[in-house]
Amino acid sequence: MKKFASRGLVFGLIFGFSITASAKEIGSSKPERQGYSSERLAKITEFMNAKVDDGTMVGGMGVIMRNGKIIYQQTYGQADREADRPMEDDAIYRIYSMSKPITGVALMMLYEDGKFRLNDPIAMYMPEFAGLKVATSTAGTNIVSDGTTSRTVGSGDDSLVGEWRKPTRQPTIRDLLRHTAGMTYGVFGNTEVDQLYRKAGLLGDMTLAEFTKALGQLPLQYDPGSQWHYSVSVDVQGRLVEVLSGMSFGEFLKQRIFTPLDMRDTDFQVNEGNKDRLAQMYKPMGVDANNFFSPATGKGLEVADAFASARYIYGGKFESGGGGLISTARDYLRFSQMLLNGGELDGVRILSPKTIQLMTTNHLGEMPMGFGRRGAGFGLGFGVVLNPGDVGEVSSAGEYNWGGAAGTRFWIDPEEQLIGLFMVQSIPHRTRLADDFKVLTYSAMTERQSN
Repeated sequence: MKKFASRGLVFGLIFGFSITASAKEIGSSKPERQGYSSERLAKITEFMNAKVDDGTMVGGMGVIMRNGKIIYQQTYGQADREADRPMEDDAIYRIYSMSKPITGVALMMLYEDGKFRLNDPIAMYMPEFAGLKVATSTAGTNIVSDGTTSRTVGSGDDSLVGEWRKPTRQPTIRDLLRHTAGMTYGVFGNTEVDQLYRKAGLLGDMTLAEFTKALGQLPLQYDPGSQWHYSVSVDVQGRLVEVLSGMSFGEFLKQRIFTPLDMRDTDFQVNEGNKDRLAQMYKPMGVDANNFFSPATGKGLEVADAFASARYIYGGKFESGGGGLISTARDYLRFSQMLLNGGELDGVRILSPKTIQLMTTNHLGEMPMGFGRRGAGFGLGFGVVLNPGDVGEVSSAGEYNWGGAAGTRFWIDPEEQLIGLFMVQSIPHRTRLADDFKVLTYSAMTERQSN
């Protein structure tokens, strides 16, 4: 397998990510000039090649950028094991929830256009949400006048299934951006509301307008603003982009983000010109495709069920801002560098530096973030590191990040002027390869960034 991993760094350091000469490509630098050790960076490649050899992954890619220069770019293993196709620098990946920061940027562009304010109720722009209710089986009973609850119940209380009440307040656009709107996903739990989402086929092949119309008929799982809960709220953001801009979500992304930033392979599906570069999707051996949490029946990975890739190949009506995009390492690095630059890349300004600052600030206050993460908060579309000591892993305060269901991950560390990007394709993803890549990235640093 290691014969495939030698080309990426060589070509990356000489040519950057250049595919054509039409765009100004991000340049590269010798690691030592940017406070990194080439010898220590080589340990990342050695580690990841070992993970290919032991079957933890079939193939992947890692990129590290500091001070605006690529200092490490490496492919590992194969893009398609069954076809004996090596992983290449221009491989296309399903980025799933790494779509979310892109959607957040799109919506905040309209914020800068004066189309809305963050504390506006979403029903101001999408009347299908005007009559929202909340399920008492998950959110508890009515709030009494002194602000306390007369009785609080947890999820799974069968005696309250089917009982809905008015929420304590309506969800706002900021709630959508920070996952506090009271919505859920439907696939990661089995509450009354999760079951209703699945019954309604919310993540099926429908337009965004049809999606929000169906969603508006269902109860919230929690009172808006009461807790952080990962949800379909980013797909609602996509519909809001359509309402505010008068364009389809996909067309808005293309015209306002992808084309200006020369993100040439980022879209909701592949096309005739790039479909052969889509990496194969894998899954843990024996996992039931209809049960995200089913156990593996053996070691290693097998080809994922065909339906997992159907919409990325054949397309569909549902332009999911929460998890529907494909992209390349090159494209996503350009998006990330724009963010680190304060909203600009190669003379093209997407957002104001103050808007980027707002988006990457913790918006949860004292509210804990989900997933049991201490020392972490959430901004407007990004996870945010508040205190590396509480997180318990190497990072910097002020880092912002997110990942995707197939194992992809990116993080931006403004303090160290650092971007890390890791790409892989297996779903449900059950490794800590992205975490390993991050630790190894910081381990290769020899000089802190001077401020």
